Amino acid sequence: MTQKMAITLDVNGTGHEIRVEPRKTLCDALRADCGLTGTNVGCEHGVCGACTVLMDGVPVRSCLMFAVQAQGKALRTVEGLSTGGKLHALQQAFTDNHALQCGFCTSGFLMLAAGTLEQQPDIDDESLREVLSSNLCRCTGYQNILRAVRQVRDAGKAGAR
Repeated sequence: MTQKMAITLDVNGTGHEIRVEPRKTLCDALRADCGLTGTNVGCEHGVCGACTVLMDGVPVRSCLMFAVQAQGKALRTVEGLSTGGKLHALQQAFTDNHALQCGFCTSGFLMLAAGTLEQQPDIDDESLREVLSSNLCRCTGYQNILRAVRQVRDAGKAGAR
């Protein structure tokens, strides 16, 4: 029997003191121990991207990380995108552009896009398409997702963030 470790996860600016087995994934800890169920568990192999969160501003697959590896890092989940009840520009753009259907992959795409646009606000279309292709969606055909992210990128270039 593995002994649980006490760790603190800094998620969306809030400290979550939890006890986890050393092998518990970050994704499972976020959902079960922090009560943040917006991060979805898909393939559990790092392929689909449904579990994408930001760690120190960088998109990571939370199913491939242990929760203990995230201690001392700033984590942001889809619950941390909106502020004061107002949707983040990406969330609004996904709605406006019908960039979701079943919604299972949406939180992963939102976090991937948020991290990418924060790191590379002037990302070109070809690179953006390449980045977004790392996440899987079985419903939308990707074009509306790409359109939504481009809309936010282009609004940022115009100073309308």
